[in-house]
Amino acid sequence: MGIFNLFHDLSSSSSVEHNVSFDLTIPHSSRPIPHRPIPTSSNSMTRMPLEIVMNIMDVACDGADLEERSTFLKSCSLVCREWSMPAQKQLFRHVTLNTQTACLAFKDAVDPATERGRVLGGAVFSMRASIDHNQPFGLSQKTFAHAVILCPNLHELSIALYGCGAPGSDIVGSPDVLRMRRSAPSFDEETLALLRSGPRISSLCFRNWSENSQSLFQLLGVWPSLKSLVISGTAPELPDPASEPFPCALSSLRTNFQTSPSVDFFKWLLHNSSDSLRILEFERELSPIVLEYLIDTHRETLESIVLPTCSREASRALRRCEKLKRYSVEDALSSTGVYKNLPEELERVAFGLNKDTQLQSILDIIKTRQSLTAVTVHMWNGGELHRQLASLKTTCALRGIDLELTQDIRAFRSIVVRAPSVISLTV
Repeated sequence: MGIFNLFHDLSSSSSVEHNVSFDLTIPHSSRPIPHRPIPTSSNSMTRMPLEIVMNIMDVACDGADLEERSTFLKSCSLVCREWSMPAQKQLFRHVTLNTQTACLAFKDAVDPATERGRVLGGAVFSMRASIDHNQPFGLSQKTFAHAVILCPNLHELSIALYGCGAPGSDIVGSPDVLRMRRSAPSFDEETLALLRSGPRISSLCFRNWSENSQSLFQLLGVWPSLKSLVISGTAPELPDPASEPFPCALSSLRTNFQTSPSVDFFKWLLHNSSDSLRILEFERELSPIVLEYLIDTHRETLESIVLPTCSREASRALRRCEKLKRYSVEDALSSTGVYKNLPEELERVAFGLNKDTQLQSILDIIKTRQSLTAVTVHMWNGGELHRQLASLKTTCALRGIDLELTQDIRAFRSIVVRAPSVISLTV
């Protein structure tokens, strides 16, 4: 009630009269006052420095999903003329081309005959293309190759190859095994020559969903500059007789095959990578002989390994990887004996957790490995109710270790692999 009492006191207090007078005449001065014109501008709005605008775009795109990034950058490009080109350069940095129509429109946009085309073509860093022989307006080999050579700074290239099903037998949602029985033509010499004349690709991802096992070897012969390789789908088979060993020194290899390739294939592929290979990632289980060979052969350089499951044999092989900094395994029931033998320099651990997972050995390394900075857990089949989960959270919190928990296997793999984000360019 105090504020109402204040109003009552003010209204009831005695009024006091004051005599106030104003002199509104303009005094005369002996000196003339100079006339200063007020500057006018056709655009009085203060413009934000372009460097700040670009930083805002970078920060806004960081961590956003593909659709959000694309929508945001397209909106930025429409704000004003000064924002248009920086936003378009960001938008063209990562490009996806899935149809012939989209690729032709992209080629028009990066036409080197125009200054704008040269700028946008030079901005492309990664490209994802889908060559689907089963689609009526699918991207052709030559059009794809012409698009690649228009991007001089292209470093990352992802190609998905789909074969052509027999008439009337194309069933939507058919299993991967059936899709891989479709035939697809090999890359012709003109396409390969165009690709050789283009940019020096350092990272290649090839997903082969056809029965053509030779397409991979054709592409590997195009770029001697490769450092990172991702291959999946149809398991490659060495031609007979086998060609010269793959000349590139890879630093990273990730595979996802329906069936395990032979040891001979990996000997051919990694012949010149004995001193350079640091990362091995397998989305599907390889044969024990192949996995043990790869770990044992490259144990002196391996810093990161991602496995779907870890057998006792693989666990014994991993003990000899003295430089390992990151270890990830999806299977919640994989051998946990490997953890106590992982090196002191271990920085990141990721694993699957269900209600029966033996967690104590993992808790022990979290407590003792001083270099450990991150732990990622995929919880499934009762993992969120594990009796030691609270202890895991507390231990990570006390050590200042970043703990990420998820029940989505796709999110788990994304966190572990940290694949490059690609913005889909819709044209």
